[in-house]
Amino acid sequence: MGKKPTGKQAKGKQAAGARPGRGARRVWARRVLAGLCALVLVPSAVLAVVRAGDWDDGTTLALPMVLLPYAAAATLLALLVLLALRSWWAAGAAALLAVVQLCWLVPRFVPEGGAVAADAPRLRVATSNAYMGQVDGAALVRLVREQRVDVLALEEFWGAAPAALDRAGIAELLPYREVRPGRDTVIYSRLPLTPLDASVPEAVRAQVAAEVTVGGRAVRLTAVHTYYPLGDAKRWGEDFAALRAAAAGAGRNAVFLGDFNATLDHAPMRSLLATGLTDTHAELGRGASPTWPEGNADFPYLPPMIQIDHVLHGDALTAVSVAEHPVQGADHRAVVAELAVTG
Repeated sequence: MGKKPTGKQAKGKQAAGARPGRGARRVWARRVLAGLCALVLVPSAVLAVVRAGDWDDGTTLALPMVLLPYAAAATLLALLVLLALRSWWAAGAAALLAVVQLCWLVPRFVPEGGAVAADAPRLRVATSNAYMGQVDGAALVRLVREQRVDVLALEEFWGAAPAALDRAGIAELLPYREVRPGRDTVIYSRLPLTPLDASVPEAVRAQVAAEVTVGGRAVRLTAVHTYYPLGDAKRWGEDFAALRAAAAGAGRNAVFLGDFNATLDHAPMRSLLATGLTDTHAELGRGASPTWPEGNADFPYLPPMIQIDHVLHGDALTAVSVAEHPVQGADHRAVVAELAVTG
């Protein structure tokens, strides 16, 4: 009979026999992590392709496009995991995708700078979605008073909202208003509003739009509320086509503000900006300023995730400040921006 193994020899054999099990678990863990990275990177890459090809314009692809900033963050996380796994080819592909996404996203976090003269005339504008007329009129009037708003654009302005604002005293702060039959938007103003005359292109006059005079210079205001792509993506695209036509005839002193139902990654929004408009948030480096949902009945526990409320302006104006404010009864955060008339 052979010798019985000593204690050290037995432990050595047990350790040797355990190694294949640990190795198998490590291989399995690597495969799981690599698979998870693939689950992240494939849809992220698809979104990047859709954005690069402008394929979301007027299509249901507009819906997932709102997630592109989150997809970019997930891409960076997957890249770190792949580097840790030493999956060099996959990490290289993830790095390339991350570079493309960051080229799109980083500029909106970098303020454009540029000094504004202290004596430049200022205009404080605000926009808020009235949530199918359910907004609290007193809360909205309080926002106007506290933020010293000169011009207020409201969307989904129907039902009880007009009477609620009147009861809350909106006329004492913003006595002038511009409405248009068939439109669910309204413009309230502290300054006299001048309706657009017949010489203005029809595409401009079709919107709820008017002019105010600021420091002796005319500023053209347009209240915006596009249809939502979940309801009808084609109609959403058509609304943006009308806005582009309006922007083309609005001039350098234009301000478009409201609920665009679009982020800066949507093709129609980027085409609208290409007409010569600037997004106030991006101009001031406030690229992560979500405005929806806020108290929405369909998403009661979801915090604001995407920015679809914007203040856009022509190059005769410069953004000084911008901020978002919750308003009782509204399902969007209101956006308040201060603009200087510089051109």
